[in-house]
Amino acid sequence: MAHKSKAGQVLASSTISFTVCFAIWMMFAVLGIPIKTMLGLNETQFGLLAAMPVLSGSLVRVPLGIWCDKYGGRIVFFLLMLAAVIPIYLIGKATAYWQFLVLGLLVGIVGGSFSVGTPYVARWFSKERRGLAMGIFGAGNSGSALTKFVAPAIIAAYGWQMLPTVYAVALLVTAILFWLCSATDPTHQSGASVPFSEQMKVLKDPRVWRYCQYYSVVFGGYVALALWMTKYYVGEYGFDLRLAALLAACFSLPGGVLRALGGCIADRYGACKVTWCVMWVCWVCFFLLSYPPTSMVVKTVTGEVHLNLALTPWMFTGLLFIVGTAMAIGKASVFKFIGDEYGENIGAVSGVVGLAGGLGGFVLPILFGVLLDLTGVRSSAFMLLYGSVCVSLIWMHFSFKPEFKADAVAAPAGAALCAAT
Repeated sequence: MAHKSKAGQVLASSTISFTVCFAIWMMFAVLGIPIKTMLGLNETQFGLLAAMPVLSGSLVRVPLGIWCDKYGGRIVFFLLMLAAVIPIYLIGKATAYWQFLVLGLLVGIVGGSFSVGTPYVARWFSKERRGLAMGIFGAGNSGSALTKFVAPAIIAAYGWQMLPTVYAVALLVTAILFWLCSATDPTHQSGASVPFSEQMKVLKDPRVWRYCQYYSVVFGGYVALALWMTKYYVGEYGFDLRLAALLAACFSLPGGVLRALGGCIADRYGACKVTWCVMWVCWVCFFLLSYPPTSMVVKTVTGEVHLNLALTPWMFTGLLFIVGTAMAIGKASVFKFIGDEYGENIGAVSGVVGLAGGLGGFVLPILFGVLLDLTGVRSSAFMLLYGSVCVSLIWMHFSFKPEFKADAVAAPAGAALCAAT
């Protein structure tokens, strides 16, 4: 009973801390817009600015995951949050583009909290409950939506310089509360005697590379869109910052909160089936979102017919909501794979897979900006995501072909048995 109580405390304190960390990690999705105006940045420069925290947050995931195995998640998580407080505060004092880039890199280490919290939480729960627990923790991705609710109000009331100060204080308080409410179990430090070279042998496992590809879509795509959508609404539909951020939250919020539901579904139906369905949903939605606003003249027997094809803001937001929901479920199902197959070195594997997902979140916003500067078509961002999902579907089809065939054979047999009875 005592262990179950501690497990609940660990899950709650870790999830709250991760939510705050993720909100800070995504701060340039909103903060970057007034900075872009102030510095006169182009789309590519904005994409680089927004993505800088994602780069460092991705690169530190592997060492943080390994340190979590070696030293325990509690101390690593606590020190990680403390280390980011001062860089966050200094963002409010920056005036030059290079200063924002450097501070963005330093602040980005909070993004590595996922690779600490995932193994830290997972080891407190049995295999049967691990998918749900990891899903609940992963719901901290909703910190992206938290930023979209809070940041525009603070910027509107006090100016953009106040936002980093508020976030720095919030992170410091969160770190202290986490230390007071969490717990340590020395038996969870399974990697204490395992050298780094041994833990990195997971890179030779082809399954790890598959999971990296899937996660770069469901998490990397989520991070990239969370960073890009506020500006997309401002540029495409002419909304002000507060309305744009609110509508962008319709993607970010389900993309974070429903991750717990994804863990539940993955526990029940299996990671393979759930991830497969998620990819197909994203494929359809990205295809529709990719179509740019188009005007056509159709010549008929009675004359010319003028057609204007474009997604209304509400249709666009509805499709984004579906994508956010699918990605939330997919993020949980991918880590269900890892929780089931890598019990002893889950920290190292989650770090590698998290690194791949984070790098996707770093590269994609920059490519969004490059494509927009080159083509002038905003929906080119979704064209790129559509292509990445196609790669994942093809790879998944050939990787899990035996499982899919087994399911196809089992289904008619089950139906025949039901009919016979």
